[in-house]
Amino acid sequence: MASFSKVTESKRSRRNKNAGKARKAKLARKSTASYSELFGPLGEPGAAAPKAAPTKQAAAPAAKA
Repeated sequence: MASFSKVTESKRSRRNKNAGKARKAKLARKSTASYSELFGPLGEPGAAAPKAAPTKQAAAPAAKA
């Protein structure tokens, strides 16, 4: 019969190995963005690009006279 420490060591090793496999499988499910996710914001091919959102520019502080 295996010692308790050997059982624990085997269990820890197996759990770590399985956790790594699960982590890699989770990452592999969605590794790259789809075509529509990458190019969707650019609009239809051949059409004018959508207008950019206005940027917030900080007003320059008034010069003291």
